[in-house]
Amino acid sequence: MGLMGDKARLLETDRFVHAPDDGRESELQMDAMEAAEAADASDAVTETGHRRAAEAGDTAAMSALGAMLLRRGDLDGAEPHLRSAAAAGGRAAANNLGVLLHQRGYGDEAAGWWRIAAVAGSAAAAHALGRHHRERGDEPAAEYWLRQSAESGHCLGAYALADLLEHRGDIGAERWFRTAAERGHREAAYRLARLIEDGRDPDRPAATAYGELNQQEEAEQWYRQAAARGHRRAALQLGALLEDRGDVQEAGRWYLSAAKDGEARAACALGYLLRDAGDEESAAEWWRRAAQEGDGNAANALGALHAERGELQSAERWYRAALDAGDVNGAYNIGLLCARQGRAGRGEQWYRRAAYAGHREAANALAILLLQRGDASGAEPWFSKAAEAGSVDAAFNLGILFAGRGEERLAHAWYERAAAAGHTEAALQVAIVQLRDGELRDAERNLRCAAGGGSAEAAFRLADLLDRMASAAGAAPADDERAADDESMQWYERAARQGHRRAQVRVGMFAAARGEVVEAANWYRAAAEAGSRNGAFNLGLLLAREGSLPEAALWWQRAAESGHGRAALRLALLAARRGALAEAQSWCARAVELGPPEVAERAARLRTALQDELSA
Repeated sequence: MGLMGDKARLLETDRFVHAPDDGRESELQMDAMEAAEAADASDAVTETGHRRAAEAGDTAAMSALGAMLLRRGDLDGAEPHLRSAAAAGGRAAANNLGVLLHQRGYGDEAAGWWRIAAVAGSAAAAHALGRHHRERGDEPAAEYWLRQSAESGHCLGAYALADLLEHRGDIGAERWFRTAAERGHREAAYRLARLIEDGRDPDRPAATAYGELNQQEEAEQWYRQAAARGHRRAALQLGALLEDRGDVQEAGRWYLSAAKDGEARAACALGYLLRDAGDEESAAEWWRRAAQEGDGNAANALGALHAERGELQSAERWYRAALDAGDVNGAYNIGLLCARQGRAGRGEQWYRRAAYAGHREAANALAILLLQRGDASGAEPWFSKAAEAGSVDAAFNLGILFAGRGEERLAHAWYERAAAAGHTEAALQVAIVQLRDGELRDAERNLRCAAGGGSAEAAFRLADLLDRMASAAGAAPADDERAADDESMQWYERAARQGHRRAQVRVGMFAAARGEVVEAANWYRAAAEAGSRNGAFNLGLLLAREGSLPEAALWWQRAAESGHGRAALRLALLAARRGALAEAQSWCARAVELGPPEVAERAARLRTALQDELSA
């Protein structure tokens, strides 16, 4: 154990005479064994000198000899020398005697000697006395003596005071952590960094000690200092900070440093970096090390890796290891594994286990299982529990549940909650209600959110809304005048590329208006093949204009069979022209049935004419 007191020094500093440099070449450096032997020899000579001086009544020598024996672990040999020196008023001896007595288990007597040394000005003794009082629950006395030590410049005293103040929630903790960190205390540097980073105060003043640094930059500086001194948790935090910033290579170096020092979380994080870099084998090795040290996250990662490879038994084994390590994600992942294997019943028990432990996504998954088998009343509380715990998907699912019951107000409230958390489909549902209610600006905001999140329907509705708003303002361009940078055009095209049939038809119409027949045909065909009756009808029109009437008839027939009235009327006209009057009548009847009104009216007149022709 290192001494807690002042370093004892010989009164005479030049006791030994050094041989002069005679100009010879330097000899080879000593190896480790020679260096240790030389140090032992030097200590033996020093100890002999101290003993002689102590026997002659030299108080400083008694103190120094006692300190040397205490450091060596010879408590019986050290105690009489330290007692004699302390009784003679030796401050360092009183402090070290307190250390010795504390090691022997005589805490109260140790505190008495520390008090004597502290009153005499020993910062180390004040630190020891402060810790003694804190261990006994006397925080006011502990703070008094630790503050004495810290204000005297004692690094350990500053750290211990900061630790006490932070425990009490006192804002003064940061000042003393900083003081200790500036004196090289690595744990203080780490905790100061955490304190700064966790504060997240946007109005926090810049750190003048390191120039104009913002909060995160200052935290990084302290993490670096602690990590450079071998603090493995600081290396882990520094790696995470650098990874978040995108500096993956340096993050990996710090993760590696911490992982080699035994930090399982760093080994796990390093595994993720290696996996992302494509080195799955190395990733698995680091995850395995971390999992064997009890890191549940690493065990889950190994389980996922085996699951991706189809090695389901190995995956389940690692998921169970994660669960044994206290990571409830293991139970949830086993549930997912069972679902993948078609063992829904067994998966349910794992979802329940995770859900009862507070796993929100497991609660959501359990609710979905219950809903799928028709147990809506059983599903609702689990959806609610998951949503209240922050599951965005569960909030959206509650919206679906209430909408299915016709409880529109409750459904909208949950959709809004999910949308506020960034759920794409929820934002679309909220926007649909806002469009219906005429809240166009709010609808636009939510449509932008949903479209930006990848919803093709939202992209189409946003484009349509922008068109309507432009028309209302008298600024809507004609179809053949739309520029490539027109925003609504960009959203239509984005939705069309995502396979949205109505958007594909609309983009095809714009292309046709510009005379770009091939592009229009491609968009119409894509929509028609995906089931769009308007796409099929428009493609038929395009083909008919190009002289491909037989192919046009095929697309019109597909459109008419899907419920397109104008396509049915076109087919009736084609049949009438080639003399197939009965077929023409049949298509007329279909057109009358499908509408719209103007189509139904024309089809009815044609049907009457055909009837007259057949009766003639």
